[in-house]
Amino acid sequence: MQNKREIHADRIVIKIGTSTLIHNNSQPNMHVIERLAYVLSSLKKAGKEVVLVSSGAIGVGMGVLGLKERPFKISKQQAVSSVGQTELIQLYNQALHKNDMVAAQMLLTRDITDYPESHTNVMNTFQELLEIPNAIPIINENDSVTVSEMDHHTKFGDNDQLSAIVANLINADLLIMLSDIDGFYNGNPKKESTVKYDTVHAINEEIIGAAGGHGSKYGTGGMTTKLKAAKLILKHHQQMILADGKEPDIVLNILAGDNVGTLFSETD
Repeated sequence: MQNKREIHADRIVIKIGTSTLIHNNSQPNMHVIERLAYVLSSLKKAGKEVVLVSSGAIGVGMGVLGLKERPFKISKQQAVSSVGQTELIQLYNQALHKNDMVAAQMLLTRDITDYPESHTNVMNTFQELLEIPNAIPIINENDSVTVSEMDHHTKFGDNDQLSAIVANLINADLLIMLSDIDGFYNGNPKKESTVKYDTVHAINEEIIGAAGGHGSKYGTGGMTTKLKAAKLILKHHQQMILADGKEPDIVLNILAGDNVGTLFSETD
C-alpha cells in the first residue's frame, strides 16, 4: 500500500488543459466538463475556496467554426478564441447549474502583475468571488486583446504560467494541473524504460532536460511550460500536482492524500 501524502489545502487553483477538454474531432469533452463541475461544486460546498483556470477557448472555437487546424495568424486566433470562450463558459455554466453553482468568468491580461491599480482591482474581485458561496471563478487569458510587443506586453504566454500566477496572487495552498499525462517522467512517457517522478523538489538542469513536447494542435502547452509554472510555484513556497485529467474526480483523490500524479514541493 502506497504512503499517503500530507495535503492540507483550503484554497485551491485547478488548471485544465485544452487536450483534456477537447476531443480529437474538435468537440468539447462533456464528460470531463460535467465531472469537473461536480468536483468544483463539491469542494466549494465542503468549505474549500476553488478557482478554475481553463484553457480551451481556441479549441472550442475551432469546433464551432468547423476549423481543422489552429489558425496561424494571430488576429484569426483571437477571433476564434472570442467565439470559443463564449461557448465554453456556457458549457461550464450549464454543468455548474446542475450542482447549484454558477460560473464567474474572469478574463485577465498581464496588466494585473505590472500595474498597481489593475492588481488591486483584480485582487478585490477575487476576494469578493471567493466569498460568494455558490460562485466558481473561471479564469482564462483575454486572448482577444492580449499582445506581446515589447512596449505593450499584456500576454501571459500560456495558461500553465497563468495558473501559477493566479495561485501566487491569491496565495493558494495548492495548484492542481490536470493534463493529458499522469505526471512528470524522466523521458518520453511512451517508452517502457522511463520512470515517473513521485515528487520533484527543485527545477534543476536534470529536470529541465527530461522535459519535451510542444502541446497539441489546439493548445500551446507542453511539459516545458508546466515546469516553468512549477518553478514559479516553488519560488513562492507553494505546492503543485501534475496529474491526468481525463477523470476530474482525481482531484478528490489528490486532496485525500492519494499518491497520484507528480507533486512539486520543497518538502515531501
